[in-house]
Amino acid sequence: MNVDVKVITNAKRREIGPMGSGLKVKVTALPQDGKANEELIEFLAHFFGLRKSDIRIVRGEKDKRKTLSIPITEEDLRTKLQHTKAL
Repeated sequence: MNVDVKVITNAKRREIGPMGSGLKVKVTALPQDGKANEELIEFLAHFFGLRKSDIRIVRGEKDKRKTLSIPITEEDLRTKLQHTKAL
């Protein structure tokens, strides 16, 4: 499924939470040389129990708002987010 993500870079710690119909994700990396994108994919893969290669950026590679392809159902996404604290 495609998921809209707003990325906050240079955060003090990694966090994830719902934002409208998508996600808001905080990463500690700076948006230089693709490091924030790498950390975003690594963090989401760990969070959802997937391989990094399962997640790809569909749109917005150099933007804070991205669309990611993540192989999960909308129900699985909601269930997983219910067990995290809101941002």
